Amino acid sequence: MQRNFTFSGCLAALFFLLVFSAGCNKKEIPVDNMAVVGKALYDTASNFYVEFNEYPDEMRNLPIGVFDSGTGGLTVLDKLLCLDNFDNITGSEGRDSILDFAGEHFVYLADQANMPYGNYDAEGNSEYLQELVLKDALFLMDDDYFANAIEEEPTGRKMRAKIIVVACNTATAYGLDLIRSMLDQTGTGVKVIGVIGAGVRATLDELQLKGNEAPFAIGVLATPGTIASGAYEKALREELAARGITTQIDIVNQSGYGFAEAVDSDPDYVNPLLFAPRSSYRGPALGESDGSIKQELLNAYNFDFTENRMLARRSPGGGYASLQLNCAENYARFNMVSLLERHRQSGTGTPIRAIILGCTHYPFHLETLNETLAELRDYREDGRYPYRDLIADEIVFIDPAVYTAIECYNTLRKDGNLAYRITPTKVEAYISVPSSLLEDNCLTSEGMLTHEFKYGRKTGTEDQTTKQVPFSRKNLDQNNLQRIEELLPATYALIAPSLE
Repeated sequence: MQRNFTFSGCLAALFFLLVFSAGCNKKEIPVDNMAVVGKALYDTASNFYVEFNEYPDEMRNLPIGVFDSGTGGLTVLDKLLCLDNFDNITGSEGRDSILDFAGEHFVYLADQANMPYGNYDAEGNSEYLQELVLKDALFLMDDDYFANAIEEEPTGRKMRAKIIVVACNTATAYGLDLIRSMLDQTGTGVKVIGVIGAGVRATLDELQLKGNEAPFAIGVLATPGTIASGAYEKALREELAARGITTQIDIVNQSGYGFAEAVDSDPDYVNPLLFAPRSSYRGPALGESDGSIKQELLNAYNFDFTENRMLARRSPGGGYASLQLNCAENYARFNMVSLLERHRQSGTGTPIRAIILGCTHYPFHLETLNETLAELRDYREDGRYPYRDLIADEIVFIDPAVYTAIECYNTLRKDGNLAYRITPTKVEAYISVPSSLLEDNCLTSEGMLTHEFKYGRKTGTEDQTTKQVPFSRKNLDQNNLQRIEELLPATYALIAPSLE
């Protein structure tokens, strides 16, 4: 549809902004993001505008919308596709050998061009992150898409979403309330679900707390942005209070430096073609600051140095002058050791009984995380075991994805919006790519947004620096595709036929 910004459109958006800002909590909805919401609702000439008045009254045949900052959210989509926790006739809990979402249609968006979301807060631009999250939701609620990055106006047509699943922890932390507030204004009845609340409730359910347990700890491994938001700790404390649990529970927050980026093969963090450290690297490096690789912990990390999975430069004295992680497995090791070391340094001495994987990318390397934890349990240094007492005999990893899928099912069933089709399940998958209209200085040699441009953009403009296009082999990393095929076969089987 043609969308040229007009003066009348500006007036409409301004009118909404003034009215809406008079009756809302500005701490929850920043001014620039209120402008985006106003444009989406009222400015027919805006790129953000969605014709909400054309939303079908009967929504059950619409698709389930899912978005993430990258391909990590496919772990949530896979749980939706494979869920069999309910009787499809009665809705009661219990498997019936029929997939709970059988016959449903899904629309998935990977905002790959703008990831990692976890870094926007650190770059002092969390408001732009919030705008990105709103745009993701608006894409799922709209009926068009770009066929390619060259198009100036979207020519593709798709179905609107009947529910939105935010399959990204950072997006949930910074944007769930914004999306919910916007949805309330649309009058469509579309609801939104985030992964954090589901993950917290799942953690406490798994631990089966009675209220009289000995003190223990819960680890949270998430992106720097999610940790900085405090969303998991706040949600955990609130849920504990709601359940009347007074046991001393320490919460260990660990920023997963570079982990998600490495899983998505971001060249600023991993590059399998390199054999020596490089200046463009943005992941953890040798140092003493938080987030650095510690020389004294090298034995505990137990990094894989084979086949350039670590990029190293020796110092004349025989040690390392430079170390850079160069595979996702080593990022997993680094962050797991960092979590345990952070807890050890706190001095509380409580055993960790659960670790929440607070990023959808992390379950891809659950095997490495488990392996590292087992090694740390038996790790010996100077005749002692520094981590053994900090790891409970039985420790559980919490992947919020399956619990998010359960919450999605319950919400749709309660609202009467399950499709109950007997036709095959379908998935339409989209990914954001840099717009072809960008200047060369905005792009890296690989055609991605430069770090400076990505995190330096301003909110509230009509600029379309990225465009959502269908998944294809041209815009998906081949290593990612292989990993999806191996670890998420149900998802891969549904997206593979559409890949060019």
